[in-house]
Amino acid sequence: MKLTFWGAAQTVTGSMHHLEADGKRYLLDCGMYQGRRKEAEQRNRNFPFDPRLIEAVILSHAHIDHSGNLPLLVKNGFSGPIYSTPATIDLCHPMLLDTAHIQEKDIEFLNKRRNYRNEAAIEPLFTTADAERTLPLFQPVPYYKPKLLTERLSYECYDAGHILGSSTILLHFQDGGCDVRLTFSGDVGRPNLPVIRDPDPMPPADYLILESTYGGRFHEAEGSVKNKLAAIINATARRGGKIIVPAFAVGRVQQLVLLLHQLSNDGRVPSIPIFVDSPLAVNVTKVFRDHPECFDEETRKYLTDGDDPFGFKRLQYIREAGESKKLNDLHGPCVIISPSGMCEAGRILHHLRNNIEDGRNTVLITGFQAVNTLGRKLADNWTEVRIFGEPMRVRAQVESIQALSGHGDQNELLAWMKPMTTQLKKIFLVHGEPEGAAALQKAIQTTYKIETVVPAWGDSVELP
Repeated sequence: MKLTFWGAAQTVTGSMHHLEADGKRYLLDCGMYQGRRKEAEQRNRNFPFDPRLIEAVILSHAHIDHSGNLPLLVKNGFSGPIYSTPATIDLCHPMLLDTAHIQEKDIEFLNKRRNYRNEAAIEPLFTTADAERTLPLFQPVPYYKPKLLTERLSYECYDAGHILGSSTILLHFQDGGCDVRLTFSGDVGRPNLPVIRDPDPMPPADYLILESTYGGRFHEAEGSVKNKLAAIINATARRGGKIIVPAFAVGRVQQLVLLLHQLSNDGRVPSIPIFVDSPLAVNVTKVFRDHPECFDEETRKYLTDGDDPFGFKRLQYIREAGESKKLNDLHGPCVIISPSGMCEAGRILHHLRNNIEDGRNTVLITGFQAVNTLGRKLADNWTEVRIFGEPMRVRAQVESIQALSGHGDQNELLAWMKPMTTQLKKIFLVHGEPEGAAALQKAIQTTYKIETVVPAWGDSVELP
């Protein structure tokens, strides 16, 4: 087998790894790169290989930095199967269509400004039609059921505990008397997160591609999340402000809704309106309801008791754009949760544009923010940011809750990989910024004495 790292190499976004085995070529993920707009445009639009030669895609989960460039792959000639878990497939349907729609609308908005400045119009990476041509290529592969790719190559997926349907991939290549087992972690979740099950322990493997998003960090205790969330909401409400929450539509929105449900039931937050403003989040929450087999025991208990974990009296889901615009005219405290989680596209940009210069308001960051994204600039306390190209002063309070992160921290990653270490020969760290990957590399080599490398974009390795 030959492995080439074409995405999420010394960066967090754009997961994409090229695998050659038995004369065929596969992709592990095909994610969208997020960061500086010009760099993201170049990386996303130009594949470093011929998409027509890819036999199949094995998709770890539905997040856009892992799945988001599939329609462009199809647009450029790929026509093979896309294998993933049933829940991931159900999530990808609304997510890819929504991503295409947002691109079309954002490009339309930007082109109006470019036309005003006599600048040439630009085109989206892909259209809704490209996304619609992608959806029939998905083929379900349930957890724990081996999938034969060739006579000598197969894979099996395990629950990664990251989001609904997320998987860790174990590839098995039989080459004569030499068996090679390669594990691709996808994104590794954390024990005891709301809604979904904990990550599965993995069987031994020879090689491991491991994410390192929080490789140099240590999460605060999960138990403190409710207290901090309640304190932020109460403090903002006393100021008469709004709480604006950029959140990933898959996973983070549902976690926040469940926590707000619990805080509301316990009378720990004021009786203010709560909005989830996103057609995608509405559709994704329906997918969650359709896959209770992925829930943890606490969330399943809501269903047993005849309750909806993702709905309560003060919560309103917003689908229509006209209803979303009305939120700008609201006076008084409220909570508005809206994708994208890194503030790179979608309705959250309009909510930030309308609220970020008001010191009564709070912007609540609830997940990892990649370098050069608007979300990262807010998390880093920039005093001025650009939204739709316009400079805006950040007068709103900016708060952060990282304990809800769906990525394991250094200690959690070390504990998760331990069952595999009995025969691991080499580890490749991806999906992390250089500092975090370097910290995890040192920790792995100190703890397990296993060779660990941080590949750069385009690096290749023969296995074995």
